[in-house]
Amino acid sequence: MSGTVKKVDGITKESTQAMIDRTLEAYPEKGRKKRAPHLAPNDPASGSACVRSNRKTVPGVMSARGCAYAGAKGVVWGPIRDMVHVSHGPVGCGWYSWGTRRNLMSGVNGVSSFAMQFTSDFQEKDIVYGGDKKLAVLLREAKELFPLAKGISVLSECPVGLIGDDINAVAKQMSKELDLPIIPCNCEGFRGVSQSLGHHISNDTIRDYVIETREFSEPETPYDIALIGEYNIGGDAWSTKPLLEECGFNVKATWTGDGQMEHIAATHKVKLNVIHCYRSMNYMCKVMEEKYGVPWIELNFFGPTKIKESLRKLAERFDDRIKENVEKVIARYEPRMQEVIEEVRPRLEGKKVMLYVGGLRPRHTVGAYEDLGMTVVGSGYEFAHSDDYDRTAPEMPDATVIYDDASEYELEQFVHDLKPDLVASGIKEKYLFQKMGLPFRQMHSWDYSGPYHGYKGFPIFARDIDMAINSPTWRLVKSPF
Repeated sequence: MSGTVKKVDGITKESTQAMIDRTLEAYPEKGRKKRAPHLAPNDPASGSACVRSNRKTVPGVMSARGCAYAGAKGVVWGPIRDMVHVSHGPVGCGWYSWGTRRNLMSGVNGVSSFAMQFTSDFQEKDIVYGGDKKLAVLLREAKELFPLAKGISVLSECPVGLIGDDINAVAKQMSKELDLPIIPCNCEGFRGVSQSLGHHISNDTIRDYVIETREFSEPETPYDIALIGEYNIGGDAWSTKPLLEECGFNVKATWTGDGQMEHIAATHKVKLNVIHCYRSMNYMCKVMEEKYGVPWIELNFFGPTKIKESLRKLAERFDDRIKENVEKVIARYEPRMQEVIEEVRPRLEGKKVMLYVGGLRPRHTVGAYEDLGMTVVGSGYEFAHSDDYDRTAPEMPDATVIYDDASEYELEQFVHDLKPDLVASGIKEKYLFQKMGLPFRQMHSWDYSGPYHGYKGFPIFARDIDMAINSPTWRLVKSPF
């Protein structure tokens, strides 16, 4: 985290609060009262979260959040490559099974990896009579069609919980019949206030059904680590994992991008868990620390400044051999990173960006933008908890706006006031801001680019931000400013 408080010219706590107050005037009194605690000027000196989070969305206010099912299927279970993942319920949610976040996988699809859509396709009769029998048939078919799958996860959609189907009993019975791990995940979308509970439920199912059921085939070393909260979006894990191995670490498992169930099941044997996406995986890291004595560390692999800081922080946990290797790796890549900065920074110096994403990006990417000479003037999360905002405050400049579960209306008003040069958010916001004449990057899936993590990813990140902001296209679009 940053050691000094950063400032932005023209932005004060008073000006930011006045902007928030003007925005809230559009709401009726009750809605205004509920939304006010979720919007605030950043205050790094306070040492705690400046906004309220992890609360129900205000009815009638459009939210960019997902549901518990999306958090379980799209984030935690879906990226595991050697398992079949079944969406149990209607095909509408089942369509989400198609790997919408670009969690890239190794292997041959349908043989050793299974980035496909598996849904029980609930019909009206299944709602009336229950879907347990249909699920059992589906599991038999999945085993027959894909005999090399190492296991099957069953992820329940809203109707399954509403009608009371017992997926746990079906999974237990079919696991014995098929001699295959079948893992039920009770992640109905209506649970909790956002997809965050889906992460937690998924972590709990991994704890209860997967961890400690396997051992690594390779012998133990003092440098065995696991990469946790890395989902291989656009190939991120294929950038970060080789970097850590170049430093001398043995990355024994990745959670869960391009992950393998049998490696995940043995993670309790590693010496350290390296967590990237704290929000989705801190539960599991804490479990492994408490139960198996495996410590964990949160690192940031966006941008050369944070990469260097993170590698050195990681090396402090190990011996001189690792420390020397880390310094050699940093020395090897720093000149290339400097070349990228020298090329791109003159075109981006002083540009402003507003962030609104999920997971780790609203704080982890701040340093990468700053490496390019840009200033982050607003940041917020779709489904954060207070500890996320605790970690965000020191990274953001003082008095810049922080927003939790922001609506499109709020973001639009902040854009009008702050006049950023780039908005980096999700697919729901993309076309609104592009129609306003604003450069935009889709930061949930890297806008079909990537990787963005590690030394391999930063040049791609820099190129994409440069192209987004400096494209001649924007001269053809009338800006609202």
